Amino acid sequence: MHPTNWLRGLGISIAAMLILYAGVSLYGDLTLQRVRASDVFASPLGPANANASGSFARLVSFDGDLLASDAARMTAQVIHHPASDASGRAAENKSAQNAVTAALKISPIRPALWLALGTLKAEMREPAAASLKMSYLTGAVPVDVAFSRLQTVTSTSAASDEDIRLLAQSDIRSALASRARFEAPLVAVYVQASPEGKSLLRDTTQIIDPKFNALLKKY
Repeated sequence: MHPTNWLRGLGISIAAMLILYAGVSLYGDLTLQRVRASDVFASPLGPANANASGSFARLVSFDGDLLASDAARMTAQVIHHPASDASGRAAENKSAQNAVTAALKISPIRPALWLALGTLKAEMREPAAASLKMSYLTGAVPVDVAFSRLQTVTSTSAASDEDIRLLAQSDIRSALASRARFEAPLVAVYVQASPEGKSLLRDTTQIIDPKFNALLKKY
């Protein structure tokens, strides 16, 4: 092939890819409501629109924000508006996990999205410690998200992981810093926690808030 023709073909291919990327981004902006992963845990969202746009975006997009928004919508659907039957819930959970994983491959520095993956895995009784650990290591999160993370950690075997036990202390501190708001929810988390989760909450509050620790011991 003549070098000129090869370069012309390469240029056309690159231009086509750029047009496709711009088109997918515009399509996502027009058809999908942008959702942050932290919104999934901060407040319940309305039911997600069941359309093919999200699936199309995942197949061809390299826009980390678009993929993360799509994954957050699907996670919200699983958490707040699950299917009524077990097989439907399992299928929705798997699809949401795939969407979250696809987004994190493109844009991994998203702590709330790692929490979304850990939460989805926990709901299916799959190992969640690695995803939860990444949610701590990739950045800070708002207090609502930190409280949701603490719920997931203390309700699963992740609470027995020594690294997570150390990292989770920051979530407990954040919640207790807003004690008027989170005291009752923290007690509820303790009541529903696994044995390892109860141990984590007792051990940490004994150090940072002995009065609250005494309250926990009543339950």
